Amino acid sequence: MNYAKGKEKAGKIAFMAMAIVCIVAVVAIFVFLTVRSIPAFRKIGFFEFLFGDNWASDRYDVYKDPLSGSYGIFTMIVGTLAATVGALLLGGVTGYFTAVFLAFFCPKRLKKPLSAVINLLAGIPSVVYGFFGIVFLLPILSTFAPNNGTGLLATSVILGIMILPTVVSLSKTSLEAVPLAYYEGATALGATHTKAVFSVMVPAARSGIAASLILGIGRALGETMAVVMVAGNAPTYPTGLFGSFRVLTANIVMEMGYAGEVQEDALIATGVVLLLFVLLVNLAFQAISGKAVEKITRKTAGKGRRNVLKEMRENLSYPLHLPEVGKGLAWACGIFSAVALLSILGFLFWKGVPTLIQKPSLLFGKYEFGSEDVTILPSIVSTLMVVALSLLIAVPVGCMTAIFLNEYTRNDSVFVKIVRTAIDILAGVPSIVYGLFGMITFVRIFTGASNLFAGSLTVSIMLLPTIVRSTEESLKSVQAGLREGSLALGAGKLRTILCVVLPSALPGILSAMILSMGRVISESAPFLYTAGSVLSGMPKGYFDSGATLAVALYRLSGEGWYMQEAYATAVILIVIVLALNFLAEGISSALEKRIKGENNGKKTR
Repeated sequence: MNYAKGKEKAGKIAFMAMAIVCIVAVVAIFVFLTVRSIPAFRKIGFFEFLFGDNWASDRYDVYKDPLSGSYGIFTMIVGTLAATVGALLLGGVTGYFTAVFLAFFCPKRLKKPLSAVINLLAGIPSVVYGFFGIVFLLPILSTFAPNNGTGLLATSVILGIMILPTVVSLSKTSLEAVPLAYYEGATALGATHTKAVFSVMVPAARSGIAASLILGIGRALGETMAVVMVAGNAPTYPTGLFGSFRVLTANIVMEMGYAGEVQEDALIATGVVLLLFVLLVNLAFQAISGKAVEKITRKTAGKGRRNVLKEMRENLSYPLHLPEVGKGLAWACGIFSAVALLSILGFLFWKGVPTLIQKPSLLFGKYEFGSEDVTILPSIVSTLMVVALSLLIAVPVGCMTAIFLNEYTRNDSVFVKIVRTAIDILAGVPSIVYGLFGMITFVRIFTGASNLFAGSLTVSIMLLPTIVRSTEESLKSVQAGLREGSLALGAGKLRTILCVVLPSALPGILSAMILSMGRVISESAPFLYTAGSVLSGMPKGYFDSGATLAVALYRLSGEGWYMQEAYATAVILIVIVLALNFLAEGISSALEKRIKGENNGKKTR
């Protein structure tokens, strides 16, 4: 008996220890980055660093001598905010109307395919968006721009397309969560379908829509590779739609590779400022999204029927032509979203597939130093190695954390709130900040040079929020009767979890693993300064450096000498990531059918 109790207690402690890892990761990111930033703040001056408008870094600056360079990031703060506002005006507005279209106006036979199309936009790697901007968008803009097309407009368009799936998904969920009684009441008062949607349903979901826009802002603020490729990157204020400018993330990527002592600390301090911006945005998102459903529920439960009808009459008093305009915009934005994806995929496949056919050595050739023939086989191997090790680290930690949160704790516990906050913070940290953290810890402190092991450790921390949340949702879907039946037969809690609950939740856990694989393959910023950024030979082990597929695409397109190879690499990257997303969606659908089947079987019995 004592042995059984000891085993149960040891299991709980092990699960709790993995949950503590999430807290340790957040603390470590803040501590390491802040400690490395303090010398730069002291030497440059905190206010001079934040509000100085001249960035002219000198790699030979050291802390013993007077600074010869200037390190003010205010121009980049303004550039980051301008790009974010531009993305919100394009992607946020388009995403909102697309969500309205999908929720209320889309024909049933088109709703599922169009929703899948929007989801595919979320699965395309950011470096592919940037590459598409270079080879497709910039040439179009250059026909009437005074420069080559780079600048605020190009950046806003690319970022707008990137945040569109986030805005659509969350806004659509909020719109569909509004009780149907609101719509029925509006139509009973004489409103048309269109007027009921825009005068009653949309206002009722405004908290959720606002939350989706805030989350889109966080995505735009933290984006790195796509912005680097289309913004122009001059450290000046954005003076117009086609003026070259630089954002905070681009500043880190552009200069970290050759940074000197003071310059490197100033770039890390830039990452701290960026991290604080994104965390503030995510806190705002949590505050608003947490109240969104509660607000809708409170409206229907707390208000009397007379008050609800009064509010509907007030909303229905708006001019008739405004909802009709909204309907037209909803149709236009829904079509635009589908066309945007088809344009990206169609153009890249049209350019990249012929290269794959004509140059099979690109996929299967042997790397030779100094040769003009490019092969991405070492990058494919490096990517697979990083995927394998990062999942080996992140999946056990993430699953055990989810088990602890779902099976052993109460939601009102202070410790649980701390763990969940840590997971939310990890989910909001920009990828370039993870790269900085990995560089100054796993590379500098533990290994001394860029290598696949350091890259795997870095990205495994990035994967924790995805795995924890997906696993927890899968555990919640397991029926309580299975747990009760196992316990009634004499099994302990630990055995019930391992032998009953986990096998039942396995499809959802597998889906989380597949999505995590796609995330690793898509990322490039965290690997630039941890795993390596140079196209080289086949890695012999995890302590060799190697460029992953996404990093290889960035390097091939950035040099401008291997554009055909870059097209082909983009196609391979898209095919792999989209295949993984389709597989994850298939597993989720199978799980949903299985749960519905079991529930229907119970009802029949």
